[in-house]
Amino acid sequence: MSRGIFSRVVFWWILVAVALLTEVSSLRTPSCHEVKTAFQLRHIGPLKWVPETPGTVMDLQVCKNGGPTCCTRKMEESYQAAVRREALQHIRSYSFELKYLIMGHATTLQDTFQSLISFTRNHTSSLFDSAYKALAREARAHVTELFTDLAHYILGANSTVESAVQRFYDNLFPLVYNRLINPGITELSPQRSECLRMTRQDVNPFGPHPHALAQDLARSLRAGHAFSRALSMGAEVMNKTENMTLTRECGRALVRMQYCSHCQGLTLIKPCAGYCLNVMRGCLASLSELDQPWRSYIATLEDLTNAMAGAHDLELSLLGIRNQINDAILYTQLHGPRLTAIVDKVCGSSAEGGVRPSPLVMTSSDTPEPPAEGQYGHMAHLSSLPLKPSKNDKPRSLKKISREFMSYMQRYKSFFATLPEILCEGEMVQDGFTCWSGEDVVESYTGRLVGNGILAQKQNPEMKVRGPDPMLSELKERLEHFNQKLHGRTPRPRVWAEAGSGTQEGSADCDDEDGCQGSGEGSRVESGVVPRIGKKEKSEQPDRETSRGREKGEETTQRTTTLRTPKLAAKGTACSHGASPLLLGVLFLSALERQLHLL
Repeated sequence: MSRGIFSRVVFWWILVAVALLTEVSSLRTPSCHEVKTAFQLRHIGPLKWVPETPGTVMDLQVCKNGGPTCCTRKMEESYQAAVRREALQHIRSYSFELKYLIMGHATTLQDTFQSLISFTRNHTSSLFDSAYKALAREARAHVTELFTDLAHYILGANSTVESAVQRFYDNLFPLVYNRLINPGITELSPQRSECLRMTRQDVNPFGPHPHALAQDLARSLRAGHAFSRALSMGAEVMNKTENMTLTRECGRALVRMQYCSHCQGLTLIKPCAGYCLNVMRGCLASLSELDQPWRSYIATLEDLTNAMAGAHDLELSLLGIRNQINDAILYTQLHGPRLTAIVDKVCGSSAEGGVRPSPLVMTSSDTPEPPAEGQYGHMAHLSSLPLKPSKNDKPRSLKKISREFMSYMQRYKSFFATLPEILCEGEMVQDGFTCWSGEDVVESYTGRLVGNGILAQKQNPEMKVRGPDPMLSELKERLEHFNQKLHGRTPRPRVWAEAGSGTQEGSADCDDEDGCQGSGEGSRVESGVVPRIGKKEKSEQPDRETSRGREKGEETTQRTTTLRTPKLAAKGTACSHGASPLLLGVLFLSALERQLHLL
């Protein structure tokens, strides 16, 4: 009896001993099961590359720990591909909002500009439909061309407002001359129409109004043009930084930071905060070099926003095109006889046949009666008041759109400097007392913390940065050049609102795009024509336009007879009657005749 009990006790002791030996054996030879699970969840590579138990591997290039490891050479190569992919995905995820903000605002701004252009184009076309029906059908295409050119300029095209306005008036002159000044002529010959177009700027039938319109639009639209180009530059920066590549040294450092702990079976521990910053600042050293030009870029955007949105200047200028054109046509009708005499001398006499009525006596009810000389100034003053669109037709305010945009952009002023910190926030240790230092588990990181940029990486203890990324260096230079160019040609916001064209006459930085006078433009104002009055000056001196209209007709004619003669003589217009010498003689005789009449 006792022998049976003894046998059973011995049997159970043997079972317990075997179980203890098995447990001890399992503790001494850990499994790579957790490493395999993490390898699978992160889609790093095939599971067959992960061993079941740790072993000694001699050909590892990055995760060398000198003891048993769960990593193999193929795993290490897969880790390097994975960290590059993951790092770029993280960068794109953080930059996506900024990229979407810039490109989304560019689309919204484009839609707003197109709505505004469409509205003001119809507003201008209605002038011809209501007041100048004889011109309406033929003028509609030229109005459309003018606003199309202005739309392209606002949206960043490499063109000038001056050229668009001058081309419009070149095309308008033959129509006004044939339909209003000499309505008895049924059709102009192609040669005569071309001569009128080519000599329009020299004959100056529209007085100071084309130049005034070009100057006003150049001043108001220049901010929108620069803003559109700035948004394109911002989108280019985001696209190129999205497609940046990480160096081989960066890939090795990222593997050491994120996956070398897995080789020791430590799949849950996170890198130390300082360690992560050193690695990320080394990997993004070239990207951090964009910090200063990007800050300058954001400041430029803010200046342009204030300039473009200030007092709805752009909207008012576009709406004022209608009144400027109307003033120009009235000016032409007022000086019809003189223009007819000059054109006949320059481009040859009109075709014979039919009786031509006096230019100042309209025979068609479709054309308005031209004002008397004493009334012209008063009418010009009244027509200079811009028409305000109804609330239903008015597009969304540019001021509101742009300032909402800048309120978001200000948050990204230091984006390229803080990106390493942003990326490390998801990796650094939040709780606990230990972290991964790249080689072992430690309580805190003791390495030297380096700053941003290429130069700071010379002291980086975690990786070597051999030099700047060529693509990002070129992008930095482009952004710096863009900022310098824009600042060199762009006044500060308060100057945009008050200083007219934004540059003084004779400035070396002045060009056609800034609305400055080109070659030959000086003769247009040096003859005594009253220059354009800016919006602020109009409010302070409301009677200047009226008083100009009350001057004697002889005085007005004497001024306009000397306009642009230097340019015509230099240009040598290719008409069949020797335009330049003959026109100089006509102008001289007209001035002499007027002086004799005054005496």
